[in-house]
Amino acid sequence: MAVRRGEIKTFDPGTYSATVRLAGSLAVWLSGVPVARNIAAGEIQAGRSCAVIFFDDANPQDAVIVAVYT
Repeated sequence: MAVRRGEIKTFDPGTYSATVRLAGSLAVWLSGVPVARNIAAGEIQAGRSCAVIFFDDANPQDAVIVAVYT
């Protein structure tokens, strides 16, 4: 398990998931990353920083955004 810092690119309130760029990676964006439901939709805005937990280092889709901050 690993915790990484990222930046929100887009948010889909229908699926409650986001597209995220991980810190240190200029060209790689992860799409469809689930967002923890305790984070209000209004807080998830493009350009905001976020904390992403990866449960399996070998599978970047096995992750969740657990915090959003400025």
